[in-house]
Amino acid sequence: MKKVKVGVAGYGTIGQRLADGVALQEDMELVGVADVAPTLPIQALYEKGMPYKLFTAAPDKINLLTDKNIPVSGTFEELVSEVDIMLDATNAGIGAINKKLYEKYNTKAIFQGGEKNDVADIFFHGYANYEKGLGANYLKLTSCNTTGLIRAVDAIDRQVGVSKTAITIIRRVADPGDYHRGLTNALEVAPAPNHQALDLMTIMPHIDATGILVHTPVTHGHIITSVLTPKNKISKDELLEIFNAHPRIRVVSLEDGFKGNASLFKYARDLGNPRGDMYEIAVFKESIVNSGDDIMFAINIPQEAVVIPENIDGIRAALRMQETREEATSATNKYLGMK
Repeated sequence: MKKVKVGVAGYGTIGQRLADGVALQEDMELVGVADVAPTLPIQALYEKGMPYKLFTAAPDKINLLTDKNIPVSGTFEELVSEVDIMLDATNAGIGAINKKLYEKYNTKAIFQGGEKNDVADIFFHGYANYEKGLGANYLKLTSCNTTGLIRAVDAIDRQVGVSKTAITIIRRVADPGDYHRGLTNALEVAPAPNHQALDLMTIMPHIDATGILVHTPVTHGHIITSVLTPKNKISKDELLEIFNAHPRIRVVSLEDGFKGNASLFKYARDLGNPRGDMYEIAVFKESIVNSGDDIMFAINIPQEAVVIPENIDGIRAALRMQETREEATSATNKYLGMK
């Protein structure tokens, strides 16, 4: 089997998880990762024995790495020239700068949710619009919240149709380990509609979506509630059947101890998942309720890892490894060990 060659730019919260996810794909080769300085993830990579080759994104500052005896396999430009596609997980705005280098070497690229939409040809989701990404040079992924939300809405839409949804996002304020936000003992309401609702409509233009977002001083996951209007009325049991059949959705129960975001993070650690990661969104069984023709439910979004499967779907689409969403998502799920 000829493997496609993949590089990762930025070895932070998302980048290190992208590297791990690609390394698990038996039809892909992770050529290496690129970063600038000996951040904690880079130091951990070194202490683990450098399982991935490291390329410097700042050749004039290579001493930042070599002074700590961290081996460097080349420059970021050399990495770009060697691969078929780059997963760009750099800070917002840097990806647009990196795109010039990708264009120079005719290397395809996938950008994360923090970049502006115009950086890419297609705003992409592995389940909702896989076919639109086929052969595209530049894809942009949706944010963690939008990615998880679309999984749930798309699953329902394909079975009974969806006309509209109104969402409330209870948003974690920062990732674990981040110090750049100081929100404490307070909730902060963002203007409506939130970008996640607008992004959902960009991916799924046939659905009317709006929403409110509330920042909360927690770090382990977001909670989203959705009041959804299906085109054909659906019961709680029918919705549970749809969710249970989806490989990237986990149905959990409050009575089993899954009280919220922290319970799911702890459970992922108890499972032995690296970093406590979970690729699936979780639907709280007891949150599902009918309200007239509408149905309401709540989901947990594990923000650090939830977008990894869709990034890998993006590789499959851009390089036309599989022509259909069913084939592509099945391959991604299999190699990631999802149900």
